[in-house]
Amino acid sequence: MGTAQSILASTEFQMSLLLLMALAGYLIAYWINQSAVVGIILVGILLGPSFIGWITPTEFVVSLAHLGAVVLLFTIGLEFGLKQIANFKYLFIALFGVIVPWLGGFFLAQMFAFDYKASIFIGTSLTATSIAITSNVLKEMGKLQTEAAQAIIGAAVIDDVLVLLALSVSEGFVSDTLSLTAILIAVAKAIGFIVVSVLLGKIAFARIIIRLDRTGVAEKYPESIFLFAIMVAFLYAMLAGLAGLSAIIGSFFAGVSFAGVRLRHEQVFREGAEYLRIIFASIFFISLGVLMDVHVITAELLLFLAALTVVAILTKVIGCGITAKLQGMNIQDSLIVGFGMAPRGEVTMVVALIGLNGNLIFQNTYSAVVLMSLLTTVVTPIILKNWLFREWRTKQERVARKIKQPGTD
Repeated sequence: MGTAQSILASTEFQMSLLLLMALAGYLIAYWINQSAVVGIILVGILLGPSFIGWITPTEFVVSLAHLGAVVLLFTIGLEFGLKQIANFKYLFIALFGVIVPWLGGFFLAQMFAFDYKASIFIGTSLTATSIAITSNVLKEMGKLQTEAAQAIIGAAVIDDVLVLLALSVSEGFVSDTLSLTAILIAVAKAIGFIVVSVLLGKIAFARIIIRLDRTGVAEKYPESIFLFAIMVAFLYAMLAGLAGLSAIIGSFFAGVSFAGVRLRHEQVFREGAEYLRIIFASIFFISLGVLMDVHVITAELLLFLAALTVVAILTKVIGCGITAKLQGMNIQDSLIVGFGMAPRGEVTMVVALIGLNGNLIFQNTYSAVVLMSLLTTVVTPIILKNWLFREWRTKQERVARKIKQPGTD
């Protein structure tokens, strides 16, 4: 019995099980014609505490999932030059993508008779955006270089700074210790990290990797280029955490630092990053499903969860989508931006945990916020793949048919 338990608890078995779940997720996604993200999360929900209970969010799983998110955003960053995301108009998309969800969450909580302080934190929990989900779906569909995708990525990076500001204000407000100095310091650290990371990446790390690529070491061991780049990704992730930002924002900017760099051994570098993403990002998506536990939801809380999820999605669509439309995007791209900003992810869970630890919300409310975050994560890829981009493809096909129509020859 003891031997069986030790085998089940072993790192080898856990890793094998996680990768088997990822493979099952790909099969389910293929059968139901959805994004791989959806299939993998569904497997996590099925085999997690909600149903079968084969796997739980242990420290091992959570740690691997964190690594997966870092690697995922590093590979996404490799697809973007700095000029593609450093667009001033993305600031307005991000700004209204924080203000509108905050107001929506606050007033919804008031409608459900939450007290003032709990309502503030519920509103704050709706402000975040997790780019890990949407960016992976867009990458999977080959749409990372579209205008809408660039707007989502650029706005989501700014959103991370604004959420930090919103959290600082909320914490200070509910504890009656609101300090302009503390808020300015927090924001200055976040902005300072982004500026320094970009400059350091372009001036130092990009040049170092080019020089390393030309050495005899890289000629004999081309994988050394890949090791250097991944080292920088995790270094940036750590520094982002110290600055109060999400670690994945750090790894994203590490990827941006190497975007556009031409290397002799680029194929080894790119393939290494991609294979690492396939393994660890899959575990990240599994963990999102494993975190869900439907048993904590009572009949009384179900209505609040449903309303919170609807408000969470609609307020991002309204706040980000309408702002994108006012800046000249067509309706299709504006909706893609709005829904693309809807996944909440790990940042929302952190905000909810702060509220729980501060006795501002109860365990059932915390569970509802976490489940809302996961539901927005599942719904968004489905909407993007089955509605918005399918409609986009249909329009493209219509245009192609018109060009080929007789009479234009």
